[in-house]
Amino acid sequence: MDQTEGIRRVLVAEINSKLSERETLEKEYGQVWDTQEVQRDFEIIGFMAPFVVAIRRSDKVKGVLTFQDRPRFYFDFHKS
Repeated sequence: MDQTEGIRRVLVAEINSKLSERETLEKEYGQVWDTQEVQRDFEIIGFMAPFVVAIRRSDKVKGVLTFQDRPRFYFDFHKS
């Protein structure tokens, strides 16, 4: 049983109820990646919406990105 499922469902609904354009996300979170850019800069190793676990290719740092569905943008990278 996934003890985080309930809160993640709430977060997914919240994030996707106010889908933001890239510029808005950049103002709030800094760097933002579309799907092609995130594939270039990260190796995605895990997925539990609205998060992905990723390894940054440039320095092999492992962390978590948040994402929204449409348009699909990844943002708010945090080292784990």
